[in-house]
Amino acid sequence: MTKQQFMNDLQAVYLELQSRQAELNGYYDLLEEGKSHAKADEVVDAFLKLLEIPRNKESEMAALTRIVNLREDALEQVLQKEGADEERIRLKKELAYGFVSMLHIARHESFIGWIEQQKLLTPFYRSLIFGVHFVGLRMSEWQSHWTHHIINTVNPELSAMFNGDDAKVFEMLQSQALLDVTEEGCVGDRCYSVLVKDEEQQKYQAVAYAEAFEKEVEAVVVALEQLIALLNQHEDEVFGQKQAWIAYFTALKEAFGHKKTDELIAMWAEVDRRWMAITTPLQVGHPLEYYEDHYRKAVALEWDLRIVNPKLQENSHTRKNIKLFAYEMAQKFGESAEHTIAKNLLQVDRTQLYIGQPMLYYAAEFNGLFSAQVVPNDEQVSTELGKKIFAYADFVLQSKIAKPVMRLSVEVMGEDFVRKQRMLAQSEPELWHKLYDISTIGHEYGHILWIDSDTETVMNASGQFKNIEEFKATVGGLMAFFHHEEEALKHHIVDDLVSRAVGLMAWREVGEVLPYYCEGLIHLEILFASGIIGYEEQITIDYGRYEAMKETYTRAYEALARHYLKKEDALAYLERYASKENGVYLPVTTEVKAFVEHYYRRYKEIGQQTVSLD
Repeated sequence: MTKQQFMNDLQAVYLELQSRQAELNGYYDLLEEGKSHAKADEVVDAFLKLLEIPRNKESEMAALTRIVNLREDALEQVLQKEGADEERIRLKKELAYGFVSMLHIARHESFIGWIEQQKLLTPFYRSLIFGVHFVGLRMSEWQSHWTHHIINTVNPELSAMFNGDDAKVFEMLQSQALLDVTEEGCVGDRCYSVLVKDEEQQKYQAVAYAEAFEKEVEAVVVALEQLIALLNQHEDEVFGQKQAWIAYFTALKEAFGHKKTDELIAMWAEVDRRWMAITTPLQVGHPLEYYEDHYRKAVALEWDLRIVNPKLQENSHTRKNIKLFAYEMAQKFGESAEHTIAKNLLQVDRTQLYIGQPMLYYAAEFNGLFSAQVVPNDEQVSTELGKKIFAYADFVLQSKIAKPVMRLSVEVMGEDFVRKQRMLAQSEPELWHKLYDISTIGHEYGHILWIDSDTETVMNASGQFKNIEEFKATVGGLMAFFHHEEEALKHHIVDDLVSRAVGLMAWREVGEVLPYYCEGLIHLEILFASGIIGYEEQITIDYGRYEAMKETYTRAYEALARHYLKKEDALAYLERYASKENGVYLPVTTEVKAFVEHYYRRYKEIGQQTVSLD
């Protein structure tokens, strides 16, 4: 098969995937007045009965958000409204995970069957798809044990030990050597181990995944061995990457099975190195991120297969704009900044950009998919080899168009604003993709800037690094736009920024997305301070204050870049904009705090209610 034939097949697979995703998104028709959807009705009914939740419009919306968008926050809100306690909510969330994983696994198997039947791609890549699926099944079985142990057992215990004082938890973890270390013996920025309590001594010890979840990891290792055996039967006649794929899966197998905790980060860095060598339009995602575990940053059980859209690959201009603005800003800061940014820009140059969709996904990803991602997080590997950025533009746009209008959005942002945003997504996909490039792909490149190999570890002394890093990423993309503005896009950029900042306020109590909530708080402080937005019963936008907004963001970002270069505790920057009250971060400015409190109160009251726009 020639490369062109392969890419033609890939386009056919991509279109079929989009068609199947559109069919799933169509489940939202159930909520539209005058429309019906028999399949969605049946699925939602089974889901709500399993969870023993009364059926009404709000619980239907929560069910669809969980089933179609794989997000738990709406379900959690409905359960809280029902008066469920924490233990009951945990149980229901686990039942929901089981239901959703089975539904999506059945969809994956149907799709894999279609590819086999059509004999698309090559035997090598069909074997890859098949083998990745079987590893995914084993990972999905492991996920519940991972969540139960780390998120629902150990972390609440750690918090209770120090009355919710995160800084003291981090101090204890460091002093008792309970964090994974790098090859050099320094504390790492993530862990591939869990804490297990020695009941006799009443002390924790760190234990590798392979030891803590012995049966589950063994099953994953066997599935990886089967995948390697499958690939060995064929040649990669199109890309010549057979050996690279086998080396990668072998490294994964060895890393999963490894039991010495002080060698885990090094083992997984080797996985990332071998993964960076794979440049085909089908990409596997392995355990890379660590948002869920607030304390030890235990790496989540991600597993997926991603597909590139051959038609979208050449459309991003953000890389060039990021480089220009960052280089210019570093010159203002002096020699050490120029040294750091030179390393960062080399990573930007080496970064491989994949614009496409998730094709198959499992385990942790049944609790939410990325809209984009920049990985690996290992800065040593990135210094050597760069990064990969994955951007799911089509997937995000389809989802945006399918979702119903939320009553809260109309109440807070106004019907005209909501209508304008929907029209943009539905009628101007090219313009929408341009904005996605600036905001989302820009965000991913923004993560790369001002970072040294030990930045995260040093700045995370109080455990707040992630809570400013998402803001840094988004504003990195924004700064790139400010340095290369297109007049026609200015108002759209403001709209995107405001709706993002406001929408993030709903995530106040969702632990794993706390960094995004904190990002939203900082945005709102800046947007209100610059005068570009105000609030009197509805958010108002004064586009005449664009230059003032730009200036305020530039000052905030320059201060943030200096903070990173000095590797100061992230908490000190966060506290300029937000302070903790009763365990929750809130804005420091009275006006902004009043808006945030009002928004969240209304979210709890009407957060899952939808409306129809004529």
